[in-house]
Amino acid sequence: MNARTLSSLVDEELAAIGQVPVRSSERRGRITRWCPRQSGFGTRCYPGGRRVYVVQALMAGRVRTVTIADARLITETLARNIARRVLLRAQVDENPADAHFKGRTVPTYLAFLERYWQSVASRWKPSTVASNVYYRNHLRRAFVKRYLDKITPAEVRTWFASLTVDAGPAAANRAFELLRAMFNKAEEWGVLPEGSNPCAGIQRNKLRKHECLLSGDELGKLGEALCNEERNAPVAVSALRLIVLTGCRKSEIVNLCWSEVRGARLLLHDAKTGPRTVWLGEDAQAVLAMQPRDLSDDRVFGALKVASVDNCFRRVRAAAGLDHVRVHDLRHSFASRAAAMSETLPMIAKLLGHVDVSMTARYAHLDDAQVMEACERTGDLFIQSGFASL
Repeated sequence: MNARTLSSLVDEELAAIGQVPVRSSERRGRITRWCPRQSGFGTRCYPGGRRVYVVQALMAGRVRTVTIADARLITETLARNIARRVLLRAQVDENPADAHFKGRTVPTYLAFLERYWQSVASRWKPSTVASNVYYRNHLRRAFVKRYLDKITPAEVRTWFASLTVDAGPAAANRAFELLRAMFNKAEEWGVLPEGSNPCAGIQRNKLRKHECLLSGDELGKLGEALCNEERNAPVAVSALRLIVLTGCRKSEIVNLCWSEVRGARLLLHDAKTGPRTVWLGEDAQAVLAMQPRDLSDDRVFGALKVASVDNCFRRVRAAAGLDHVRVHDLRHSFASRAAAMSETLPMIAKLLGHVDVSMTARYAHLDDAQVMEACERTGDLFIQSGFASL
C-alpha cells in the first residue's frame, strides 16, 4: 500500500458524503497542526490563509500524508471522522484497487467472444461455421473495448435496434441469439454470476411469415420451365428435380455422394439434424439413374455448388412466372402434399428429417384449393343432415 492507496481511501470516504476531492500543490510556508484528539489527523495552514485537513499513516514502512478536503468545504468534526475511518481501513490493509483488480479478472467482451467461438464452432459442421461468420462479424463490432461484466441491457437493446436497421430484422435476430447464447455460456463457465445475462427480457424481431405453397398448376409451370432449362444447366436441373421429389434441403442434395445411395433410399451421413434416411420414389430413383457416374468423384452431382443451384432456380422461376418462390418453398410444398394425402405429422417429420414435430407443423399446410374442397365436403354433410331446412 502507498500514498495512492491512502488517497483512494480518502476519496471513497468523501464520495460517501457527496464531496469531490481537491488536491493542492502549494507547499511553501505551510504549517501542520496535529490534532491531540485523533492521532494522524491534522490541519495544514498556508501563508495565504487557506486551511486543509490532512490524514497521515505509516504504510509499508513509510509515512504517507494526503489531503482530506479544504476547511471551507467540510467541518473539522466531519474531517476528523473521515480520518478515523481511513486510518482504520489502512490498518487492516484494505486497498480499493483490490476490488478493481478482481473485477478485471473478467475478460473483455472480444476476448470472451473468441473463447466462446472456438468452443462452439468446433462442434459445428463446416457449412454452419461458414454461414455464421457473417453474424460473427456483427458481434465483433458490437461492444469494442468493453469488459464482459460491464455490458448493460440498455447497451444490448441499442445495439440490437441499430443492427436491425443496418442488417435487417432476420440477421439481427440471428446475431442476437448468438450473443444471448454467449452470455449464457459465460454464466455456465462461472465467468459471470448466474442471472446476469444482459440479453434477458429482450424480444426478437417479429418476422413476416413467408408461406408459399405451390399449387398443381404452379408445379406444372415449374416442371415445364425445368425441362426448358435442362439444355443450359442439366446437372443443376437434376438436383432441383430431386429436391422437389424428396423434400430434401438443397445442401443435402448438392453434397449427395454415391456411397449414400442405397437402392430406394438415401443414407445421408451429414444431414442438418444428423444422419438420416430418405426414401426414394420411382421418379426420384429415375433422376439418380440418369446421372453419369465418375469413378474419381463420389459426389452424385460432381462439382455442383449451392450457388449454381440458386442461379439456375432464379432463371427457372422467372420463366415460370413464379418470382416469389424460393428453393426452400419446394420443401414446404413437399410436406404440404404429404399432408393433403392425410399423412400424419410424425410421418411427414420422418420424410423431412425433422427432430421436432412442431417444426414439421410449420411446413405441413394445405393450400387454398384443398382447404376449399374440405370446406365444401363439410358443408355437404350439413346439408345432407337437414341443416339447410332449419
